[in-house]
Amino acid sequence: MFTSAEIGEIRATVFDIQRFSIHDGPGIRMTIFFKGCPLRCRWCQNPESHKPDIEVAFYKERCAFCFACKDVCSENAILKSEGVRIDFDRCNACGKCVSECMNNALRLVGKTWDASALLDEILKDKDFFDDSDGGITLSGGEPSLYSAFLREFLPLVKKMGIHVNMETSGMFKWDNIEPILPFLDLIFYDLKLMDSKMHQAYTGVDNRIIMENLKKLAVTFTNLTARMPVIHTINDTPVNISSTAGFLKENSLQSIHLLPYHNFGEAKLARIKTDLEPLNLSTGNGDYLLSAKSRFEDHGISVLLYD
Repeated sequence: MFTSAEIGEIRATVFDIQRFSIHDGPGIRMTIFFKGCPLRCRWCQNPESHKPDIEVAFYKERCAFCFACKDVCSENAILKSEGVRIDFDRCNACGKCVSECMNNALRLVGKTWDASALLDEILKDKDFFDDSDGGITLSGGEPSLYSAFLREFLPLVKKMGIHVNMETSGMFKWDNIEPILPFLDLIFYDLKLMDSKMHQAYTGVDNRIIMENLKKLAVTFTNLTARMPVIHTINDTPVNISSTAGFLKENSLQSIHLLPYHNFGEAKLARIKTDLEPLNLSTGNGDYLLSAKSRFEDHGISVLLYD
């Protein structure tokens, strides 16, 4: 199931670096999005994070249909069709077509970093971290897939006195995360669905490992925060909220962060190779979030709402 304590080795593939983030931990932060994820959540906002490899994305709305990209493609992976532009089975993500495209309709998703280069990038924002009690947040994808890289990278970050948060799906081998725990100040831990069959249906995996890992972290790590993306009609039901609240209490956790559902990721599906299809849920007016908050509070769990 897991391919990836080996994915990173000494390098890691990152698909985005977001500066001046204020929702991924305390203060002003830099959020680093690692590429590769063991889940396939149907509501995923970052489907380009799923595969660990660098890939090419096609933005149809920017295409001038000049097909200069086809002239430089040595793999014959450019298609002259209205919708699908790339034969992903042929594409090796060499980037020649990306360089040739004058309209930025073809883009490489992902860049490899070594620990030293990524540290240099982080240090550009250190003054903002220091002034706001901020830091960096490891996100994705699933950052723990790059365990070998993080074992080299995080000690360098901590030597610079930078706060480190990690956002995780919880779907990891314990041996991958245990060595990096001393270098983490905070963990945001996602809980999506308590029913294992429903979790399998909506994320592609059951939740057994996720539950076990939270139980271990609850007794070994002091600053663990549960989060839940609230997907209306799927995981904001009374049954799921009651089960989630009970599980939190069993593990001495008294609060949860609730995140609203956005359909931003659905626009990305046509740009990349993926089996995901749009969930086609309404984003609503926010009342469902308030309802979920109330239900958690009825079970004695305090709630922080994100907008």
